[in-house]
Amino acid sequence: MGAKSNTGASTFDAQAFLDSAGAAREVVPYRRSEVIFSQGDAGDSVFYVQAGGVKLAAVSTAGREAIVAMLGPGDFFGEGSLAGQSVRKTTATALTPTTALVIGKAEMLRVLRAEHALSERFIAYMLGRNIRIEEDLLDQLFDSTEKGLARALLLRAHYGTKDKPDRVLPAISPAALAKMVGTTPERIDAVLQKFARLGFIEEVPAGLAISTSLLSVVLHD
Repeated sequence: MGAKSNTGASTFDAQAFLDSAGAAREVVPYRRSEVIFSQGDAGDSVFYVQAGGVKLAAVSTAGREAIVAMLGPGDFFGEGSLAGQSVRKTTATALTPTTALVIGKAEMLRVLRAEHALSERFIAYMLGRNIRIEEDLLDQLFDSTEKGLARALLLRAHYGTKDKPDRVLPAISPAALAKMVGTTPERIDAVLQKFARLGFIEEVPAGLAISTSLLSVVLHD
């Protein structure tokens, strides 16, 4: 798992750990369409995809399947077990002939605590995945009218065109905004109310206060 440096100190190779079997971890091959674990199974290990591809999907009580993630080499999954998730919330299925390193929960926790190289890599991966999930949720949360209105408001506030954008816009009617976006005043009014509930905008005596969080609606397009 590691090697000795010239000073005699042990060095840890995170990639070598993830590429090989060892104590409390096993390299397992899976056939195409083989179920790696099922929704409801005990969550007692973490997986690292060495080769191939994996689909994570969940089935609702009504029997509808939703694909949660499509994973490839270098991706982890099953990490919910590290945070106290006693049973799997998804089903993992091999999309192609796949090889994965299966790491026991206790071993993964031990190595994450002891080896900074692996813990830093794991944390960076999880942060990146959380960002992708957030972007997917935003795509589902906001429709084209909402994104169009967000762009219109940000442009009027001069975001991206000067160092200090206008934080408060002069009052503008839903009818005028509707012409800019290409929809109805009623729809604009509904979207403005939604943006207000989410904290993106706020009506103030001088007009409409714009929060920088409104950028999240459009930045990931």
